Amino acid sequence: MTIQGWTLILAFTGILIALTKPMGMLLFAVYEGRRTLLHPVLGPVERGFYKLAGIDPNAEQSWRRYALHMLLFQLVLLLFTYAILRLQAFLPMNPRELPGLGADGALNTAVSFTTNTNWQWYSGEVALSDLSQMLGLTIHNFLSAATGIAIAFALFRGFARREMASIGNFWADCTRVTLYILLPICLVYALFLIASGVPQTFASSVDATTLEGVKQTIVLGPVASQEAIKMLGTNGGGFFNANSAHPFENPTALTNLVQMLSIFVIGAGLTWCFGKAVGNTRQGWAILSAMMVIFFAGVSIVYWQEAAGNPIHHALGLAGGNMEGKEVRFGIAASALFSVITTAASCGAVNAMHDSFTPLGGMIPLFNMQLGEIVVGGVGAGIYGFLLFAMLAVFVAGLMVGRTPEYVGKKIESREVKLAVLAIAVLPLCILGFTAISAVLPDGLAGPLNKGPHGFSEILYAFSSGTGNNGSAFAGLTAGTPFYNGLLSVAMWIGRFFVIVPVLAIAGSLAAKKYTPESAGSFPTTGPLWIGLLIAIILIVGGLTFLPSLALGPIADHLAMINGQLF
Repeated sequence: MTIQGWTLILAFTGILIALTKPMGMLLFAVYEGRRTLLHPVLGPVERGFYKLAGIDPNAEQSWRRYALHMLLFQLVLLLFTYAILRLQAFLPMNPRELPGLGADGALNTAVSFTTNTNWQWYSGEVALSDLSQMLGLTIHNFLSAATGIAIAFALFRGFARREMASIGNFWADCTRVTLYILLPICLVYALFLIASGVPQTFASSVDATTLEGVKQTIVLGPVASQEAIKMLGTNGGGFFNANSAHPFENPTALTNLVQMLSIFVIGAGLTWCFGKAVGNTRQGWAILSAMMVIFFAGVSIVYWQEAAGNPIHHALGLAGGNMEGKEVRFGIAASALFSVITTAASCGAVNAMHDSFTPLGGMIPLFNMQLGEIVVGGVGAGIYGFLLFAMLAVFVAGLMVGRTPEYVGKKIESREVKLAVLAIAVLPLCILGFTAISAVLPDGLAGPLNKGPHGFSEILYAFSSGTGNNGSAFAGLTAGTPFYNGLLSVAMWIGRFFVIVPVLAIAGSLAAKKYTPESAGSFPTTGPLWIGLLIAIILIVGGLTFLPSLALGPIADHLAMINGQLF
């Protein structure tokens, strides 16, 4: 580890915290439907959309109606994308004359981008046309991200409202988030990427000759526009197979820093927005503090392990840290930081291959996803996932010390706890269940490229990534088969919507409750004790659930490595 590496990590953290309140203020303005600086330009567009679609943005919806409209919208998007991918060969903007995807591959990809997972079993530059990339995938990068933020807004209203039966309007939330947050920021962001060397063109490729005289055909395309929302919306689907390790997606150290910040900035801003919505910004800062403690611990472990290197290599006389699978222009510190950021959020973009990390270095990204990516997390998904643990923590605190289980003025009763546990339990049931199936069936065992515990980690990582709607891969699993395409499609759908629906049910239940002011019997939820309890509940629940699987995978792999054992 070096001073320069720690400087990067601390600088990133400082800049992120500085951006939290400004982003939170923008999010809060959109949450409340207030005018922003962009309303004179985009206001007519918003009103025109409502008129064209026959939507009254002021018509409030119950949680059931909100959920129904959201699910129907996602189903339409799924079918739309599936059709584009299947019919790709017959559609325009296909200069490389690529065929359509097979049924299982198209379904997997359509589900992946609908659920904000962006898992890619294919190499984008040789499998998808420009139209498929732009209309089939990039549109999802905006709308799936907007959906996540809309769900977070609905839950915020559940906490903030008093004795009301409604939690907002899904169409208004989704439209405003897209128009006033995602599109404007991505426009500026894409221009920055273009200026930094990221292609944005309809030219399909360019021919080049290397110094050795070898001729190469280098694929181009509308990369910058997809790259911007890929990061800001915590989507992660790369235009190129190498993702953010590709110089056309992430050419410089500056773009690397900006990409890392853009992955976290909306998720961090939503913590402040939540505090403002419930009338106490200290609540938001307490949540962000708990997130940052877990995040910093994860970064420290990954950086330490990758900088320490592989003892088997050291025994062969190859000193230094573990540079396998990493870009030289980024190095160990930036690669370790990026890996933790992208898996703490539900982004899934990678600038290094996680399969090549040391076992414990690769375990932290895996564990981040198994926790539900609540450490800042995906846009919207991170904060509403974290609030599930917050409700569980305040309920446990009430049981331990005999205080009333209340959180930001709302009593947390059996209905909310049952729904929270149901949503939290979805991840381990799906991850461990599908991993167990794949680890015993011949079709599942045909996927890993490695033997022993590392091969098991590849399977475990795939279902952790799919169910957690992350989309990153360990880069060692052959997943483009009917077996994995089908099973991962189910995992991605369950991991997204079997969590969202209970969250909306909780929002509806809380909105109908009376406000309960703090009293001497209330458990304080803004100080260090609360932050510590939150962290403990998150780690204990995650640790107890996933420790056996981690012991079979990365921990066993680490013990084998330090004993010089190869598989």
